[in-house]
Amino acid sequence: MASKVYIVYYSMYGHVARLAEEMKKGAASVEGVEVKLWQVPETLPEEVLGKMGAPPKKDVPVITPAELPEADGLLFGFPTRFGMMAAQFKAFMDATGGLWRTQALAGKPAGIFYSTGSQGGGQETTPLTSITQLVHHGMIFVPIGYTFGAGMFEMEKVKGGTPYGAGTFAGDGSRQPTELELELAFHQGQHFAAIVKKFK
Repeated sequence: MASKVYIVYYSMYGHVARLAEEMKKGAASVEGVEVKLWQVPETLPEEVLGKMGAPPKKDVPVITPAELPEADGLLFGFPTRFGMMAAQFKAFMDATGGLWRTQALAGKPAGIFYSTGSQGGGQETTPLTSITQLVHHGMIFVPIGYTFGAGMFEMEKVKGGTPYGAGTFAGDGSRQPTELELELAFHQGQHFAAIVKKFK
């Protein structure tokens, strides 16, 4: 039976969605692993999103908390807001109280990826403060460490991502994930899927 990896994300301007797509390719490259992309519900009205210049959402199904236990491993992606996960994703996690009561996610591997507005905007604090969500559910945090090799030590180019997980910089919204950032996202998907398969 194949191992199931769910990549669950929130993306307002498309940066996290782009990382998620690349992560899916990486996870799907591992034999015996099925991967599915999900997005969490939007909490802002369309009128507000329009004023913020947010593009239409991708054609990706919206997940409910009840569907999380179906996965053997979960990758969670979100943009940062003041160094922490965006409220939309936090609202989704706040709705998982029923799963917490039964510890339905306990023992499942989980990883994190993210987007920040600037180099000092939360590339480490965002995943660090998000680990609490995994801990209360009894999930097993799977970081990428330095398994990406030389790419983790790139100093000449602006590069998102840390040992916690893949990342990108959105800037004013016009900057898109670079080739190196997408390679890191692919690697995280592949690395994570291989570990989920071992657990399975």
